[in-house]
Formats: sequence, structure tokens, C-alpha cells
Amino acid sequence: MPTRADYDAAVAELRGQLAALPLGAPIRLGKKTSNLFRTRSGPSQRLDVSAFRGVLSVGDGVADVLGMTTYEALVDATLPSGQMPLVVPQLKTITLGGAVTGLGIESSSFRNGTPHESVLEMDILTGDGQVLTCSRTHNADLFHGFPNSYGTLGYALRLRIELEPTSPYVHLEHVRCGSVGDAVEVMRRHCTPGTGPRTADFVDGTWFSPTEVYVTLGRWADRAPLLSDYTGMAVYYRSVQERREDWLTVRDYLWRWDTDWFWCSRAFGVQNPAVRRWIPRRYLRSDIWWKLVAFEQKHRWKTRYDRRKGRPEREEVVQDIEVPIDNLPAFMDVFARELEIEPVWFCPLRQRCAEDVWELYRMDPDTLYVNVGFWSSVTLEPGEDPSTHNRIIETLVDVLGGRKSLYSTSYYEPNHFWRLYNGPTYDVLKKTYDPDSRLLDLYAKCVQRR
Repeated sequence: MPTRADYDAAVAELRGQLAALPLGAPIRLGKKTSNLFRTRSGPSQRLDVSAFRGVLSVGDGVADVLGMTTYEALVDATLPSGQMPLVVPQLKTITLGGAVTGLGIESSSFRNGTPHESVLEMDILTGDGQVLTCSRTHNADLFHGFPNSYGTLGYALRLRIELEPTSPYVHLEHVRCGSVGDAVEVMRRHCTPGTGPRTADFVDGTWFSPTEVYVTLGRWADRAPLLSDYTGMAVYYRSVQERREDWLTVRDYLWRWDTDWFWCSRAFGVQNPAVRRWIPRRYLRSDIWWKLVAFEQKHRWKTRYDRRKGRPEREEVVQDIEVPIDNLPAFMDVFARELEIEPVWFCPLRQRCAEDVWELYRMDPDTLYVNVGFWSSVTLEPGEDPSTHNRIIETLVDVLGGRKSLYSTSYYEPNHFWRLYNGPTYDVLKKTYDPDSRLLDLYAKCVQRR
């Protein structure tokens, strides 16, 4: 476990690194793993942030954590004390700093919001080389403008976050619904304050078709009559269809989606039992599948093979969007007609504190939203624009009063983008904390993919 002295020394060394880099090419983090799905172009300079991994301390209801710490390491540090972060994103290698400067979400988000809402304070290395401690009362403009800035205002080096108590197990109930509308009513009933006592601690959903939708209700449990294991041969998302109820340890619940990267591992054939039995468990992880995708994006071996075979071109559609829960049926109606993608993930969320205004990703605190996650590819007709289906999604989300995450491809025109993501406030923050534009701006990074 690193000490505060270790952290202070790492901060001094990092500031020296930044000062030594010449002006010109933009600066990026030097990381071995990523959970972004944007190809990048253009030269860049790298900051070595490997020293910013680890947990400084775990106390009663709080933890001090370095920004490049993965949630896997953070959970391993907090669970022995019977605590966990208020929101633990689904994939083990997502970092705490990444989830805060981007947007993380999970099945506790209907009651706990997103990861940045449980941050008490954080140290941010800004583009102009300062390290500023930010909170709701100190450097509050940067604190409230940092989420959804994707490292274009600075990098979180240390974060003090809230924790919540856990139980040893999670009891799952998979409620089958015959339509998205029925699923909406189940989610609304369990996620809306004032509709009765809260009966679930975790809520998410899985859409397989317009007539087969499941809402999974998770409840803390002190005992489990049986335990399932989805880190080996069994595949979690298939159990949603096969079981009415289930029990997992808290750790296995948090990482239930990681083993098969939700369901995306099927693209590599590893959900076939004849193949899966030969893969060591340590390789059944989302970061392994991500590395295979990154290899293909770089070398395009499969793409070239498919072209030689005369197979149609395909458009990658890897997105997470949020719409108000009342508009979820309308979104999925168009989705089912226009895209050949299944399954799809649902995750209800609500802003945790009505008083906070998160400037670059504003949400109505009185509205329950549903995150819709879909990660696949779609066949293109001959001559069809390779951004067709992503643009359909962007237009539809806008019409339905929603928003999309920026970790993947985006096609917005500049004026429309800045209207959605509060360009005037971002401009002030950028000029204040990165006046020499040493870091890319949000549009250049997330849409132009520089």
C-alpha cells in the first residue's frame, strides 16, 4: 500500500515530467490498458502515471485512492472491511480516475448515481501544471466541471471517496417481462422513491428481444443456500434466461459481467464449451477481450479476410446512452427495427444529490433515466455510409431527451456537440486550467479522435 510520502514524491516527479515536455503535440496518459473505443490519430506525448496506482487508506465510510487504481484493486482493498465504493463499474480494469473524468455506471446507480457523485475531494493535475485539491467548496468550478471532461482539463491523481457497507452475498431475482413497457414498470416500481419501501439494492436489465426482457433485482443477503460461479465454464448472461433466482458472493456479483465482457466474448468463440474448457480462468477477463479488439482495430486482419470472402462491410456500433425511463420503449422500438444487435443492457440511474450541477453532463435530478448499452456491429448495405447506424442513434437520443457517453465514436457537428455538452462553461474551464491547450479539447478528442 503506498504512503502519503510516496504520493507526494510521485506528484513532484509527474509535474517535472509535464514541465519537461515541449509545447506542440498534445499530451496523453501512458497507460497499458484502456476502456475507450475510439481510434486515435496524430502524434502525442505520454505522461508516465504508473506511480499513481494503489489505495492510500480505507476508513469508516471513506477511502483515499490514487487515480490510476483499477476498480479490481480498489474492491480488493475495501471488501475486507465490509465496504465498497457506492458505484462499481462493471469492468475490472476501469480506473477510479477514468470513471470520474468519464462516466461510470452500475446497478446501484438508481440510488447512488455515478462515481463522481461520491467523490469528496480530488487532486487534479491541470493542463497548466498545477495540482489543485478540488471539492464542492474548494476549486468548485473544476470539481463540478471535471466529470465528462475525459482528461481534457486535467487528470485526477488522488480521490477521497465515500464507501458503503456490504453483506457477504447478493441474492438475485430475474423478473421476465413480455415487453420493454413491462420492464419499465418493474424498474420504476423498484427505483422510484415514494412508491413504497425499497425492495432492491441493485437493479439492471437485459433485453434479448422485444418480447423477452429481464429485470434483475439484487438484494444484500447474509446467507446463501447455494452459490453460482461465472468465472469459469458458466456464462452469466445466459443464467438470466435460465434461472428465476441466484446467489453470488459480493465480489462475484460486482464482476459478474467482466468474465465475458457482458456477452461480447462470444465474438471470439469462447462461449462454446468445447473451446472454453481449454482457456485458463485467468484469461477470462474483459481486458483480454479488449486487447484482441484493439489488435484487430490496428491490423484489420479479420476485416481484410472478410473482404476477400466477399462478406458485407460492417459498422461498429459500440455505445452507451441514457434516456428518461418514460422514453425507453420508444428508443427500443426504433432500435429493434434498425439494428441487428442483441442482447442489450439496461441500467436505471438517477442523480444522487439534487443540489449538485455537473456542468458537462447535466441531468434532471427529478428524472429516472435508463442507460442502454449495446456493443456490436451491424451489416451495411453496399455503398451505405459507414456511420449510418451510429448517426441514427445520436439523432434518436437527442429527440428523446437523452445523452450519450463519449467513450466511443461520435459524429456530432461542433455546434450541436457544444450545445449538448455545455460549450460556454467548458470554454471558461479550458482557458482557466489549460490556457496553452497542452491537452486536447473535448470535441477534438471525442469526435475528431485526435
